Amino acid sequence: MSVAVRTLFFAAYRDRLGVSELSIDLPSGSTVADLVNELRGRGAPFDMLPEKPAVAINQTYSFLDEPLTAGDEVAFIPPVAGG
Repeated sequence: MSVAVRTLFFAAYRDRLGVSELSIDLPSGSTVADLVNELRGRGAPFDMLPEKPAVAINQTYSFLDEPLTAGDEVAFIPPVAGG
């Protein structure tokens, strides 16, 4: 059994990846870290994602060990530079 999650990419991530969202199917019981590994494993340009990115699940900041369920929306939040 698998879970389908919607991944969203903003700002610098969207620009560098060339996509704003993807639907990803992962094995049941997968975590955010599994999603990151799946994406990074696709090679360029996805390998530019950090191993430990800031993410939000369903608009709530989350940790990498958070389990994913079908229909979750996972947003990748790029670092913000200030000045």
